[in-house]
Amino acid sequence: MSARNTMKFSLNSSAPAKLNAVQRKQLAALAAMPALKIDYSDIPRQSSAVKWVRPEALVSAGNKQQITLRLDSEILDFFRDTGARYQSRINAVLREYVRAHRTVA
Repeated sequence: MSARNTMKFSLNSSAPAKLNAVQRKQLAALAAMPALKIDYSDIPRQSSAVKWVRPEALVSAGNKQQITLRLDSEILDFFRDTGARYQSRINAVLREYVRAHRTVA
């Protein structure tokens, strides 16, 4: 995808965007919708054995090793766009993956 087709948007938590009348109506309709009416058909199935949890502290208690790792450019761009310490966030995601799969085995 070219840069001109990319839309960037950032949220300002101190000054949230105001909802218009149509958006408020849509949000109210979603809030009133029963859980059984929600269509999950476009979400891929995940093994019930794997349970992901929110990563804990980004700083590991142990020593880290420097390696060379090849990542898809989309993955690297995603983490770089999250700001400083993106490598620590990649490490935290990998740590959670290992933790989830160790408990399964």
